[in-house]
Amino acid sequence: MKLQQLYSYVRQAVDDYHMIDSGDRIAIGVSGGKDSLVLLSALAGLRRFYPKKFDLMAVTVDLGFEGFDVTPVQNLCEQLQVPYHVVRTDIGKIVFDIKKEKSPCALCAKMRKGALYQYLMKQGVYKVAYAHHMDDVIHTMLLSLIYEGRFSSFEPVTHLDGTDISVIRPLIYVSEAEVIGFKNKYQLQPVKNPCPADGTTRRSYVKDLLQQINRDNPGVKKRLFHAVVNSNLEGWQKDDKIEGIL
Repeated sequence: MKLQQLYSYVRQAVDDYHMIDSGDRIAIGVSGGKDSLVLLSALAGLRRFYPKKFDLMAVTVDLGFEGFDVTPVQNLCEQLQVPYHVVRTDIGKIVFDIKKEKSPCALCAKMRKGALYQYLMKQGVYKVAYAHHMDDVIHTMLLSLIYEGRFSSFEPVTHLDGTDISVIRPLIYVSEAEVIGFKNKYQLQPVKNPCPADGTTRRSYVKDLLQQINRDNPGVKKRLFHAVVNSNLEGWQKDDKIEGIL
């Protein structure tokens, strides 16, 4: 996927769900993975020509795992002229060594988001962009169906209770295959995930399951995504504009 195509997808999502207002200060949650690096590239470019002017900063929550090196992220931020901040924590130690969680992801995510939101509020930043893409929308929907018995997924824009923070997800029209293609074409350098639970979660299982279903039924990913978009789920509005890009 070329840069202009990425800009087109992201601007479409931003416009369809009113993700950005003039004067916004937006923090990009950067884990160091391919998805967040692509989002960083997209919003840094969109900032130059989008009619509603906004500022960016990139933030990484360091969970305290040994060997976590954010140098590639720092270099990309310097190249894109986006200020970069690292929030140091001991979340990894708490989750795996102290709590000894058998299913660590929920607690880790809760603590990671808490550390991020606390830091953003201190900085006076009340909008954060996450790098959830089209496949993530589908994975979340399947997780909800399989493990909770309900049809649900996250919203394009989420307003967090108890804070003034809003979460936006500008990559929802971009497939994971396109993310990978962009990462390879522009030689982005993801940071290796040092988490011991990486690749062993329910989400990993559902991801593998969806890949198999899509191999047997080509095009099923886009049909499942349309099922979410065209549903009555809160925060998702039917919009004929997306038909031309999916």
